[in-house]
Amino acid sequence: MLVPLLTIVGVISVAFAATPAPQATAQPCTAAQYRQFDFWLGDWRVVDPQGKPAGTNLVTAEYGGCALQEHWKGVGGDQGSSFNIFNGTAGKWHQTWVDNSGTLLLLDGESPNPGVMVLSGMRRTRAGRMVEDRITWTKIDDDHIRQLWDYTADGGKKWSVVFDGTYIRQQASSR
Repeated sequence: MLVPLLTIVGVISVAFAATPAPQATAQPCTAAQYRQFDFWLGDWRVVDPQGKPAGTNLVTAEYGGCALQEHWKGVGGDQGSSFNIFNGTAGKWHQTWVDNSGTLLLLDGESPNPGVMVLSGMRRTRAGRMVEDRITWTKIDDDHIRQLWDYTADGGKKWSVVFDGTYIRQQASSR
């Protein structure tokens, strides 16, 4: 009985020895494209063009840096959140935005230059009209970003501003 047991132990030992060691795999979402929107990460106070408070926005890296999540709180009580991800298959950025007024935005786009992100998409208004939304984030410096959201209902002949805000980075202790 001892010989068959030693044979079994020997076979198991050979099987484990023949199994290759796990290879280190590249971390997902580490390529340069996945970092193009990282300038938006942070805890922000947002003001309108006249410098009046518009709200706060906390933008965090989630899921191992594969997604950015936005947590918006407007001074008028509006709240919303978005997930932003570089879609490697499509080669474009995608944002899904939802808020407490029932708005859903599905936007896609790219970073045409470092520190700039432009996302756009079609949306049906409550009146049933189709419009194209375009949101542009532009890094002014490490502590300031401008976000301009505009839309067109006529294929781009005329654009109207929905939101124009300047993000000002908050210190860690101020939120």
